[in-house]
Amino acid sequence: MTYIIAGLGNPGEEYAGTRHNTGRIMIEHFRSAFELPDWKEDKKIKVLVSKGKVADENITLLEPNNFMNNSGKSIAPFVKSKKAAEKTIVIYDDIDLPLGVLRISYNRGTGGHNGLGSVAKALKTKEFIRLRVGVSKMTSKGVAKKPAGEEAVLKFLLGNFKKDEMEEIKKIAKRATEALRLILAEGYEKAMGEVNRG
Repeated sequence: MTYIIAGLGNPGEEYAGTRHNTGRIMIEHFRSAFELPDWKEDKKIKVLVSKGKVADENITLLEPNNFMNNSGKSIAPFVKSKKAAEKTIVIYDDIDLPLGVLRISYNRGTGGHNGLGSVAKALKTKEFIRLRVGVSKMTSKGVAKKPAGEEAVLKFLLGNFKKDEMEEIKKIAKRATEALRLILAEGYEKAMGEVNRG
Protein backbone atom coordinates (compact mmCIF):
# COMPACT_ATOMS: atom_id res chain seq x y z
CA MET A 1 0.00 0.00 0.00
CA THR A 2 1.17 3.48 -0.91
CA TYR A 3 2.41 5.91 1.74
CA ILE A 4 0.75 9.32 1.56
CA ILE A 5 2.99 12.18 2.71
CA ALA A 6 1.35 15.61 3.09
CA GLY A 7 3.09 18.89 3.88
CA LEU A 8 0.74 21.45 5.41
CA GLY A 9 0.82 25.17 4.70
CA ASN A 10 -0.96 27.94 2.82
CA PRO A 11 -0.93 28.42 -0.96
CA GLY A 12 0.49 31.57 -2.56
CA GLU A 13 3.83 33.34 -2.67
CA GLU A 14 3.00 35.65 0.24
CA TYR A 15 2.99 32.65 2.61
CA ALA A 16 6.06 30.86 1.21
CA GLY A 17 8.53 31.81 3.97
CA THR A 18 6.14 31.83 6.92
CA ARG A 19 6.36 29.55 9.95
CA HIS A 20 2.93 28.13 9.12
CA ASN A 21 4.37 26.88 5.82
CA THR A 22 6.99 24.67 7.46
CA GLY A 23 5.25 21.49 6.30
CA ARG A 24 5.42 22.65 2.69
CA ILE A 25 9.08 23.65 3.03
CA MET A 26 9.94 20.18 4.41
CA ILE A 27 8.06 18.22 1.74
CA GLU A 28 9.62 20.35 -1.01
CA HIS A 29 13.09 19.47 0.28
CA PHE A 30 12.15 15.77 0.45
CA ARG A 31 10.84 15.84 -3.14
CA SER A 32 14.04 17.50 -4.40
CA ALA A 33 16.36 15.26 -2.38
CA PHE A 34 14.92 12.11 -3.94
CA GLU A 35 14.45 13.73 -7.37
CA LEU A 36 10.75 12.92 -7.42
CA PRO A 37 8.59 14.23 -10.30
CA ASP A 38 7.49 17.87 -10.50
CA TRP A 39 4.20 18.74 -8.85
CA LYS A 40 1.03 18.20 -10.87
CA GLU A 41 -1.97 20.26 -9.85
CA ASP A 42 -5.37 18.69 -9.30
CA LYS A 43 -7.55 21.79 -9.46
CA LYS A 44 -10.73 19.91 -8.59
CA ILE A 45 -9.57 18.97 -5.10
CA LYS A 46 -7.03 21.81 -4.78
CA VAL A 47 -3.85 19.82 -4.28
CA LEU A 48 -0.36 19.44 -5.77
CA VAL A 49 0.66 15.81 -6.30
CA SER A 50 3.97 14.01 -6.96
CA LYS A 51 4.27 10.21 -7.07
CA GLY A 52 7.37 8.05 -6.89
CA LYS A 53 9.29 5.44 -4.93
CA VAL A 54 11.61 5.88 -1.93
CA ALA A 55 13.13 3.07 0.18
CA ASP A 56 11.26 0.54 -2.00
CA GLU A 57 7.93 2.07 -0.98
CA ASN A 58 5.43 3.67 -3.37
CA ILE A 59 4.69 7.18 -2.18
CA THR A 60 2.31 9.98 -3.05
CA LEU A 61 3.38 13.45 -1.95
CA LEU A 62 0.64 16.04 -1.38
CA GLU A 63 0.73 19.79 -0.94
CA PRO A 64 -2.80 20.98 -0.20
CA ASN A 65 -3.68 24.08 -2.20
CA ASN A 66 -6.51 24.82 0.20
CA PHE A 67 -5.79 27.14 3.09
CA MET A 68 -4.49 25.47 6.25
CA ASN A 69 -7.91 25.17 7.94
CA ASN A 70 -9.21 23.13 4.98
CA SER A 71 -6.13 20.91 4.45
CA GLY A 72 -8.13 17.76 5.12
CA LYS A 73 -10.35 18.31 2.07
CA SER A 74 -7.29 18.01 -0.19
CA ILE A 75 -5.92 14.91 1.56
CA ALA A 76 -9.02 12.80 2.24
CA PRO A 77 -9.64 11.76 -1.41
CA PHE A 78 -6.27 9.92 -1.34
CA VAL A 79 -6.93 8.13 1.96
CA LYS A 80 -9.76 5.73 1.32
CA SER A 81 -9.58 3.45 4.38
CA LYS A 82 -8.44 3.22 7.99
CA LYS A 83 -5.48 1.14 6.79
CA ALA A 84 -4.53 3.88 4.31
CA ALA A 85 -4.75 6.46 7.14
CA GLU A 86 -2.20 4.41 9.14
CA LYS A 87 0.27 4.92 6.25
CA THR A 88 -0.39 8.64 5.97
CA ILE A 89 2.30 11.05 7.21
CA VAL A 90 1.39 14.68 7.90
CA ILE A 91 4.23 17.22 8.25
CA TYR A 92 3.43 20.47 10.03
CA ASP A 93 4.73 23.37 12.15
CA ASP A 94 4.48 22.77 15.90
CA ILE A 95 4.47 25.86 18.10
CA ASP A 96 4.86 23.65 21.20
CA LEU A 97 8.35 22.61 20.08
CA PRO A 98 11.42 24.86 19.79
CA LEU A 99 13.00 25.53 16.41
CA GLY A 100 15.43 22.72 15.61
CA VAL A 101 13.37 19.97 17.26
CA LEU A 102 11.69 17.21 15.22
CA ARG A 103 9.26 14.70 16.65
CA ILE A 104 7.44 11.74 15.13
CA SER A 105 4.13 10.82 16.74
CA TYR A 106 1.13 8.65 15.97
CA ASN A 107 -2.55 8.68 16.98
CA ARG A 108 -2.24 11.82 19.10
CA GLY A 109 -4.48 14.85 19.62
CA THR A 110 -4.21 17.89 17.35
CA GLY A 111 -2.71 20.28 19.92
CA GLY A 112 -5.01 23.05 18.69
CA HIS A 113 -3.40 23.00 15.21
CA ASN A 114 -6.18 23.90 12.77
CA GLY A 115 -4.58 22.16 9.79
CA LEU A 116 -4.11 18.95 11.73
CA GLY A 117 -7.66 19.24 13.09
CA SER A 118 -8.95 19.53 9.53
CA VAL A 119 -7.03 16.39 8.50
CA ALA A 120 -8.26 14.35 11.50
CA LYS A 121 -11.85 15.44 10.82
CA ALA A 122 -11.66 14.68 7.08
CA LEU A 123 -10.01 11.27 7.63
CA LYS A 124 -12.41 10.51 10.54
CA THR A 125 -9.46 9.22 12.57
CA LYS A 126 -6.40 10.41 14.50
CA GLU A 127 -4.57 7.19 13.64
CA PHE A 128 -2.02 8.61 11.24
CA ILE A 129 1.67 9.52 11.50
CA ARG A 130 2.79 13.07 12.23
CA LEU A 131 6.18 14.67 11.65
CA ARG A 132 6.13 17.68 13.96
CA VAL A 133 8.61 20.47 13.22
CA GLY A 134 9.32 22.96 16.01
CA VAL A 135 9.06 26.66 15.10
CA SER A 136 9.09 28.47 18.48
CA LYS A 137 11.97 30.29 20.12
CA MET A 138 13.95 28.21 22.61
CA THR A 139 14.40 29.28 26.24
CA SER A 140 17.72 28.83 28.07
CA LYS A 141 16.22 25.62 29.49
CA GLY A 142 15.70 24.26 25.97
CA VAL A 143 11.90 24.46 25.94
CA ALA A 144 9.59 26.29 23.54
CA LYS A 145 8.81 29.91 24.32
CA LYS A 146 5.60 30.49 22.43
CA PRO A 147 3.63 33.75 22.16
CA ALA A 148 0.74 34.26 24.59
CA GLY A 149 -2.79 34.75 23.30
CA GLU A 150 -4.55 33.69 20.12
CA GLU A 151 -3.81 36.87 18.18
CA ALA A 152 -0.09 36.79 19.04
CA VAL A 153 0.12 33.10 18.07
CA LEU A 154 -1.50 33.77 14.68
CA LYS A 155 0.76 36.76 14.01
CA PHE A 156 3.81 34.64 14.90
CA LEU A 157 2.79 31.69 12.69
CA LEU A 158 1.94 33.89 9.71
CA GLY A 159 5.19 35.84 10.15
CA ASN A 160 8.23 35.05 8.02
CA PHE A 161 11.20 33.15 9.36
CA LYS A 162 14.10 35.49 10.12
CA LYS A 163 17.29 35.02 8.09
CA ASP A 164 19.09 33.00 10.78
CA GLU A 165 15.94 30.92 11.40
CA MET A 166 15.70 30.15 7.69
CA GLU A 167 19.30 28.85 7.78
CA GLU A 168 18.24 26.60 10.65
CA ILE A 169 15.15 25.47 8.71
CA LYS A 170 17.39 24.35 5.81
CA LYS A 171 19.35 22.13 8.22
CA ILE A 172 16.13 20.82 9.75
CA ALA A 173 14.77 20.02 6.26
CA LYS A 174 17.71 17.64 5.74
CA ARG A 175 16.93 15.92 9.05
CA ALA A 176 13.21 15.80 8.22
CA THR A 177 14.02 14.17 4.88
CA GLU A 178 16.08 11.52 6.69
CA ALA A 179 13.27 11.03 9.25
CA LEU A 180 10.78 10.45 6.43
CA ARG A 181 13.15 8.01 4.71
CA LEU A 182 13.51 6.16 8.01
CA ILE A 183 9.73 5.89 8.42
CA LEU A 184 9.45 4.45 4.90
CA ALA A 185 12.37 2.05 5.34
CA GLU A 186 11.87 0.90 8.95
CA GLY A 187 8.34 1.89 9.98
CA TYR A 188 7.30 4.78 12.18
CA GLU A 189 7.96 3.07 15.54
CA LYS A 190 11.64 2.43 14.76
CA ALA A 191 11.95 5.93 13.26
CA MET A 192 10.36 7.40 16.38
CA GLY A 193 12.99 5.75 18.55
CA GLU A 194 15.77 7.28 16.42
CA VAL A 195 14.37 10.74 15.74
CA ASN A 196 12.69 11.52 19.08
CA ARG A 197 15.91 10.91 21.01
CA GLY A 198 17.54 13.96 19.43
